[in-house]
Amino acid sequence: MSGHSKWSSIKRQKGVTDAKRGQLFTKLTREIIIAVREGGSNPESNFRLRLAIQKARDSNMPLDNIERAIKRGSGELEGASLVEMTFEGYGPGGAAILVQALTDNRNRTLPDVRNIFSRGGGSLGESGCVAWLFESRGLITVKAGSMDAEELALQAIDAGAEDVKVADDYVEIYTNPEELASVRGALEQKGIALVSTELAMLAKTIVELDEKAAAQMLRLLDKLEELDEVQHVATNADFPDTVLEKQA
Repeated sequence: MSGHSKWSSIKRQKGVTDAKRGQLFTKLTREIIIAVREGGSNPESNFRLRLAIQKARDSNMPLDNIERAIKRGSGELEGASLVEMTFEGYGPGGAAILVQALTDNRNRTLPDVRNIFSRGGGSLGESGCVAWLFESRGLITVKAGSMDAEELALQAIDAGAEDVKVADDYVEIYTNPEELASVRGALEQKGIALVSTELAMLAKTIVELDEKAAAQMLRLLDKLEELDEVQHVATNADFPDTVLEKQA
């Protein structure tokens, strides 16, 4: 989980996720639409939709936007047909990269992703080449603030978390995917403010990168996340602290 945690820290420091709020809302809208199409418009019986709505609210997405996205997913409003695509490949230093996308145009998204890989010193691979290196986990991020991070970690374990990692002023809480909602609810009942809740693909093993490869990898990951169609990017890269300090 080291690679994910370090990269998460970098994104928080750089404000990558919220740098383009319009782009962020586009990604959130697409996630809601596909969740509705897969499991229906009732969040009580559709966990993926419930999670997507909560993530949208956590990102201060207007309620009107959320409701329109649900209606587009259910067919009440017209919208482009979205399909899910997964891309697998390798970045600088041989680290694995897993890209999950939602797109209305496969013929546009595939060349865009391939171009970013090749320009970034990586290569797009065949289906299945790196997916086995990752596993789905629930991830809740909490900002410790005035709370003691270690005490917060203990409360998370009590709430049912499988693992906890303290990174700077943040606590990353890992759960089984099926228990994500219940752990989140238990933490909220304790009055703990949550930064984000998501289903994430976490690496089972990591690949240590030298400074040059790590810097190249970070640029590649940033370019991938800048694509509107890309929803999630995972890597098993482990970044040297010297590189992290330059990103702070």
